[in-house]
Amino acid sequence: MLNIIGQSQAIELLTRAIEKNRLAPAYLFTGYTGIGKSLTAQYFIELLFCHHMPEEKHSGLKKKLLKGNHPDLLWVQPTYQHQGKLLTTKEAKEIGLKRKASPQIRTEQIREITRFLSRPPLEASRAVVVIEEAQTMAESPANALLKTLEEPGQATLILLAPSTDSLLPTLVSRCQRIPFYRLAVAEMEEVLKSLGREDILSEPLILAIAQGSPGEAIYAWEQLQAIPEELLTKLNQIPDHPVAALNLAREVVDNLETESQLWLINYLQYIYWEQKRQPNILQKLEETRKFILSYVQPRLVWEVMFLSFVNC
Repeated sequence: MLNIIGQSQAIELLTRAIEKNRLAPAYLFTGYTGIGKSLTAQYFIELLFCHHMPEEKHSGLKKKLLKGNHPDLLWVQPTYQHQGKLLTTKEAKEIGLKRKASPQIRTEQIREITRFLSRPPLEASRAVVVIEEAQTMAESPANALLKTLEEPGQATLILLAPSTDSLLPTLVSRCQRIPFYRLAVAEMEEVLKSLGREDILSEPLILAIAQGSPGEAIYAWEQLQAIPEELLTKLNQIPDHPVAALNLAREVVDNLETESQLWLINYLQYIYWEQKRQPNILQKLEETRKFILSYVQPRLVWEVMFLSFVNC
């Protein structure tokens, strides 16, 4: 079984549900990114599929799950649309796709879930569908998912999201919520060491930004490496002149894709708070995030934000 650190309550709730055969039709795993929701979903599926199965068949099952080719498991991730195809973030990176928007769970993917669940399970006692980043569903795919949540048949659905507030209330009401929590310092160290990332433990800035999330710590390290050093130096100081503000906005958009720009907002919230301790700066950064997610022209968004910081 997978070793999951820091989420004992979630593990206990899910294990007990299987042992007592009291599975909910749908679960909602909520909590900050990078703290073990996906890993726990894998643990739950492994435990569920192994239950009542002869032990000699467990290794074969685990190999199928590891390769992601079990016929009764559908794992859905947010996608980009490109030339009539849906690409996950990993697939988009592999082909060098320049991404101007964030990936989403789309209506076509909900239809795929419906088709997947229209047939009975082939090997397991029930089918399982996992939807990562469920909060990226717009209203149309979310409404399309409702009927499936109401009548999943011989299936269990698992939605992963940062909070209940990030989803439509109608979706939340049809799921049993399983809360996940940020890890303590010792737990963070244990996870990062187990992943061979002791180097991150010597980076206090990254650990501070991660706030108890090993996944976020690794992601933050990768994002920082991707930002040109000269640009990062400029970003570490709030611009004090309109021309500097406009130039900085241009450099951010020219050098960083949307995903990196969204992460940069988290970084700047920490950096600028340490410098100024002004809540209004954090508020402006949150507004910037909302505008970028709403597909407002990114350069304009950054220009307005940096100009508002001049003489703060």
